[in-house]
Amino acid sequence: MTYILGLTGGIATGKSTVSAYLKTKGAQIIDADLLAREVVKPKTKGWQEIIAVFGNEVLSADLTLNRQKLGQLVFADAAKLKQLNQITGPLIHALFLQEIAEAKKRDVRLLVLDIPLLFENNYQQLCDSVMVLTIPEKLQIQRVMKRDNLTMQQARQRIASQMPDEQKRKLADVVIDSSQQPSKTCLAVQKWLDLKNLIK
Repeated sequence: MTYILGLTGGIATGKSTVSAYLKTKGAQIIDADLLAREVVKPKTKGWQEIIAVFGNEVLSADLTLNRQKLGQLVFADAAKLKQLNQITGPLIHALFLQEIAEAKKRDVRLLVLDIPLLFENNYQQLCDSVMVLTIPEKLQIQRVMKRDNLTMQQARQRIASQMPDEQKRKLADVVIDSSQQPSKTCLAVQKWLDLKNLIK
């Protein structure tokens, strides 16, 4: 039996750290960000639709999407963000279903769906449990600014584009405080794995 864990949390809450830790424990990870890149590669359906809506100015010289330019456009305008999600959302969902089916065929013990917008896009319906990573907003803003080289206003825009932390915590099956050192976060995750008797 494949146990499906949804892993989510706001931007810069440590999903990559927890995902990497779970991988070392033998879990298979399906990363929404990687699938999102897959569906907008040059000449794909997603790529063509994005250019049709946002124009050639979101392209780099090598015809790949300029994610920074596109990010500046959509995170400053909720309607444009919605348009982008309407293009990429169904394509990413189809890839998720395909990868989940393949993992179940191989009888993967623990399958982790690493999805920033898990609740926003109703992926909890595919999961046995959902783990939410949480940190104080002040720390989150600092992390986003440092990681993505953004101004405070840009960082706030990105955070505001996601479901509020408080709401995510209410919907979660397990909440992990990821504001401490990564080792402490991973220890909390391991305790949950032990409790569920999933992987050692």
